[in-house]
Formats: sequence, C-alpha cells, structure tokens
Amino acid sequence: MSYSRNMDDEYEKFIRRMNPPRVVIDNESCKNATIIQVDSVNRHGILLEVVQVLTDLNFIFTKAYISSDGGWFMDVFNVTDQDGNKITDEEVLDYIQKALGSETSFTTSVDSIGVTSSTDHTVIELIGSDRPGLLSELCAVLTHLKCNVLNGEVWTHNTRAASVMQVTDEESGLAITDPEKLSIIKKMLCNVLKGSDKGNEAKTVVSCGVTHTERRLHQMMFADRDYERPQEGCSENQRPDVKVVNWYDKDYSVVTIRCKDRPKLLFDTICTLTDMEYVVFHGNVDAEGPEAYQEYCIRHTDGFPVNSEAERQRVIQCLEAAIERRVSEGLKLELCTTDRVGLLSDVTRIFRENSLTVTRAEVTTRAGKAMNTFYVGDASGYPIDPRIIDSIRKEIGQTILKVKGNAPEFSQNPQESPNRFLFGGLFKSKSFCNFGIVRSYS
Repeated sequence: MSYSRNMDDEYEKFIRRMNPPRVVIDNESCKNATIIQVDSVNRHGILLEVVQVLTDLNFIFTKAYISSDGGWFMDVFNVTDQDGNKITDEEVLDYIQKALGSETSFTTSVDSIGVTSSTDHTVIELIGSDRPGLLSELCAVLTHLKCNVLNGEVWTHNTRAASVMQVTDEESGLAITDPEKLSIIKKMLCNVLKGSDKGNEAKTVVSCGVTHTERRLHQMMFADRDYERPQEGCSENQRPDVKVVNWYDKDYSVVTIRCKDRPKLLFDTICTLTDMEYVVFHGNVDAEGPEAYQEYCIRHTDGFPVNSEAERQRVIQCLEAAIERRVSEGLKLELCTTDRVGLLSDVTRIFRENSLTVTRAEVTTRAGKAMNTFYVGDASGYPIDPRIIDSIRKEIGQTILKVKGNAPEFSQNPQESPNRFLFGGLFKSKSFCNFGIVRSYS
C-alpha cells in the first residue's frame, strides 16, 4: 500500500516537472485591474495555495474565473491594491512570478500549506469560551511569564474565541525552548481560558512552527464546531446569503454566496471548502460593487456531490461562519510604536478600563516596531463617546494611537453581542487570577 502511494506521488511530481506552472500577468487588457492567470497541473489544494499567495499580498479581488476539470488547472484573477490601483511594482510582480510559477511552490500537501519550522519564535494557539476581559487576562499572563507577543490575531464567533500568537522569550528574544516554562505557559493560559466553568472546552497548544495564522484560525474554529452555535442577536437579513443546490446533469453541487464585500473574503470561502474536503471544479467571482457574488461547482474529494440535506445544511453553516468570523465591527484604531514586552497587555488594559470592547485585533511586529490594529466599540453597545477616545489617545500617545474612519459610521445598536466579550470592558480589575464565570448575553 505504501509502495503504491509513493509511486503515485513520484508520478505526480514527474508530471509537474514536465508541465511547470505558468503565470501570465497582464496590465493592458483591463483598464481598472491587473489580470493574473495561473495554469498548472491540477491537484487538491492548489486553488487555495494561489489565493493564499495573492491574499497575503493584500490584493483586492474584483473578479475571478476558476476551471479545474480533468487534470489541468486554470485560474484568472482580476486584482488591485488596497487603493483600487493596478499592481505595477516590479518587485511585487517578480515575487508573484516566483511564488506561483515555481514548480516547488505547488508540491506541498494541503495540510502543510503555509507551515514551516522556526526557532525564532514559539506559536501559541488558544481556543475557548468568549467572556469579558479575556484577552487582557491572557496578555497579563504572558507578560508575567516574560513572553513578548510579536505577531498574532484573535477572532471571536458564536461565543467562542480563538487566537494564534507568535511569542518570544524576553531574555533571549528567541523561541521558548525550556520544557518547564512551556508547560507553565500552557497550564496558566488554559486556566484563564477555562475560568471557573469546567463544562466549557478550552485548548492551548504550544509549538515552534510557523503557521499561516488566518488559515489556522479557520481550522481551529471549524474543528471547534463554532458554526453549530446559533449567533443570537444576528437577524436573517444580516447573514450572508448562502445556497447549495445540485446540478444533476453535471453531477455537481452548486454553491452561491451573496454578501457584503470585504478584503480576504475569497480566501475565507476557498479555505473553508478546501478544509471540508471539497474540490472546486468551476467558479465565478464578481466583487466590483459593494456586494460580492461567488459561485462554485463542487464535489467532495470522494467524487460525489452533496448528497443529503444534513450535508447541505452543514456546508451552508460552515460558509456562513467563515464569512462572519472576520467581520469587523467598531471603530478602527491603529497603534504604531517601538515594541516592548507588555505593550499589548498595557493597551488592552487601558481599553478595558475605559469600557471599550475589542471585536477583533491584529498584532504585527516589524523591525522592532509594533503595528497593531484594533476594532473597538462601547461596552454598552451605544456610540463611542469621542471624549473617551481622546482620553485614551492622550494616555497612550496621540501620535502612537490613531483613529481610522469616523466614529458614527461604526456605531452599534444598543445591544450586547457575544462577539464583543473577548476584550470586554466590564472588568476593571487588573488581576488575571479572577476567573469567575460570566454569562454572555445578546
């Protein structure tokens, strides 16, 4: 059996060497977008790899055409930069050619996409029940244990919270290798996640690998079955419109998605379909307006379309969850300053003490500079008082913390949402030892 599998793998590698990927970048045919066409030998997961490379460059997808019937894969993407301009930077264009056109770029397995080993930092994965003040407590624990958060992202959805963080040891500036310290970190973080509610599942994983953060967050929340928990307080007209019907003549299941467009939406849906073991044979994406439309002809990797009502509902729920996890509610704040141990803990504590909740956060460190993004709202659900933002900016530094967008645009209805509770402003105590149960309401 193993011999046969190895022979199949070698044959696939031989075919790829004989037919290396071909990348064509066209800046002439479309007046308002760069067209990127990728042709290659087909295999499961290749579509996600291509979309991931382009998404990591922060490209905006305005159109996409996908075809992978038979043994050949051909995708066409219309992309722009974040300002809506064509991609003209020669270094970026050269990177695309190398990243997508290299024969070695498409030889990894689906499970290892975006994963490499590293001794520069330690990866901490956290998942558990969402509740007020959770992030502030987690950051306080890491600071207490002399861990510096270099990069990370935190999502909340349907009363669950998930985070992937890259941390280093304060003294060495490198990955944490001491088994005893790793065990203490894992135990203390898990205690914070569990609180006093022993019935809720909480999980902490510590490793020295480099994981594609956003894909891993999707995988963690999918494995946690967050899609099964109904999101209270979310009306039907706010939910993405996802439909799955069978095209019996062609033996496909056709998935259609209509929702408000946003960056990285294509990655989120393709990532979810791939992790659910579905293959996209044909696809059409149109996102030139405020609404995005996606249509995919899919089959399961076993060759069959969706064949039961239960499976159809599961696909719909998982795609809805994938779209909702990254939705950013609140006022966008950007922090840029010299990185230091405890910075994230201090900032989230200040937010909490001023009754602000954070619906989502992205933490990045480059060349010693911390560049963090927070989406914040008022803990009571009312519009944010501008005086609170002014006060926070004065405390942190007006040149360090900047407001992006206008506060009225991000006003929330006066109701609480379970998505807010990861960074809730209800706890004024700085202690991370008070892990009492807090019920989420909507």
